[in-house]
Amino acid sequence: MFNKKIKLIFVFLLIYPNFIFAKSKDFNSEDLSRYFSGIVAFDNKDNSNALNFFNSSKILTNRHDAYLEKLVKALVLENKVAQAINILKLNKGKKNSDFFEAYILLALDGLKKNEFKITSKILSEVPEYLQSDRFNYIILETFKQYTYLFKEKKFLNNNQNFGNFSSINHTFQNCYLGDKKTSSLFSKLINSKEGDYSRYVYFYLTYLINNNEFDKAKNLVSDIDYINSTLLISQGKSWFENKEFKKFNKIFSCKNHNDVVGEFLFLVSNLYSSQDEFQKSNFYLSLSNYSNPRFIFNLSLVAENFFLNKDYKKAEVILKKFNKKQDFYYWYRIRKEAQIISKKKNQKEGLKYITSKFDKISNPNSRMIFDIANFYKNSKNYFQAIRYYSLIIDSLDENSELKSDLLYRRGGSYERIKDYKNADKDLLNSLRIKPNDAYVLNYLAYSWLERNYKIDEAIQMLEQAYELKSDDPYIIDSIGWGYYLIDDFVKAEKFLKRAVEMMPGDPIVNDHYGDILWKLDRKIQARYFWSMVLKMSDTEKEMIDKINIKLIKGLEKS
Repeated sequence: MFNKKIKLIFVFLLIYPNFIFAKSKDFNSEDLSRYFSGIVAFDNKDNSNALNFFNSSKILTNRHDAYLEKLVKALVLENKVAQAINILKLNKGKKNSDFFEAYILLALDGLKKNEFKITSKILSEVPEYLQSDRFNYIILETFKQYTYLFKEKKFLNNNQNFGNFSSINHTFQNCYLGDKKTSSLFSKLINSKEGDYSRYVYFYLTYLINNNEFDKAKNLVSDIDYINSTLLISQGKSWFENKEFKKFNKIFSCKNHNDVVGEFLFLVSNLYSSQDEFQKSNFYLSLSNYSNPRFIFNLSLVAENFFLNKDYKKAEVILKKFNKKQDFYYWYRIRKEAQIISKKKNQKEGLKYITSKFDKISNPNSRMIFDIANFYKNSKNYFQAIRYYSLIIDSLDENSELKSDLLYRRGGSYERIKDYKNADKDLLNSLRIKPNDAYVLNYLAYSWLERNYKIDEAIQMLEQAYELKSDDPYIIDSIGWGYYLIDDFVKAEKFLKRAVEMMPGDPIVNDHYGDILWKLDRKIQARYFWSMVLKMSDTEKEMIDKINIKLIKGLEKS
């Protein structure tokens, strides 16, 4: 990919030098080189270096139309929104500021300063060709709706409907105006079956508290459990239960137009994220944080993004913004810091860090206990994992779906220490509560296959799991292995081939596929897949030893 970009730069330099140099006698070709280095860095998501290159080639501001756009976007992605806006203001009216995001940034500046007339004018000047993109059009029209609302204190009457997007914005517009329909609109939104709108439980809770509807708020909170809820909702529940009502308005109020715009921009960020357009997603997330910097909880998404991109240093900087007063986000910080330590050092050090912090908490909630149990389990400390899972399980109703999940997790821990009696008990109890849980069916059935126990019943469970989740590679591997064990090699090969295609880097799947190939007398291919297992970093020593024997002696003598 990098080489392709370099080639493109070279071609551009060959074709367009006259165009660039014609605009300035004092233009230095090094500026163009630095600019293209910035583009390469920008496309590789290295915004810091991109910005450095763009800043070192500022002579291009009025000589190359695409320069300003790249510079502005890089600034926003580095959370330098105010600087990006100031640069646009200096270039306002010039051709090189004629890109969609420039208008949005200038409009956002107008909204921040309560200059609604100026904002309306900016939005009206967006050229039609920049509105051809569906998302751009939705963003623009919604900005127009909000600007009119803030200026006139009434709805902009138009018949445009952008589906769920419009439903969310309509709810917040009503909330801003203090309309009585707000409560029912929030209720309809969070109970919608058309998508996951659980985030808006938090904003509904804020609305109810501000309107002294504490009974409704209490009922809303009672349906929330810490383990299955998002950080934001859990934080709201925690504040409500501790009667820390003032904290809600400190970070968000639908009476504050900048807060409302910030939430809309967050929605846009999520929209792009769902389309895997992460650069654009991060761009609008930065604008959201600029519009409402008090809503620091959105920064957890920024930290998560840095973590997933292995930029642990930047992730740690963001995480420091969460303190003990934000108990759920503080715990998220601790958990994420432990994960970073595990990545940078090892799992043992990560576990040591999170347990040292956990032990200092006098009254940990179920979410904290759940996380510490999972951390122990992932660290292969199954006895401790069982201990903490049990603390939560014992406090739950007999038929709770949450209990089903926890029994699955504890059963898996029992299975790993070869306590099969308790493992089977937990997993079967989990299935009693949720009989169609494909993952529990798969786990229990595969455990039985590994023990050569109730093979026929195990295969029946796997066939049921496959009906429920036919595209899950682990289930596909399990059912293939089941057919292998009953000598149905043709069926086994069909499933195991598909599994290895879906998970080419999984050692167990490659091992299984090698076994079936050997049984089908395709021994050269079998040895190829076995040898691939040895090249995989997460292959355990026990498996390495078995594979080495297979490679020498074949399957019959292994």
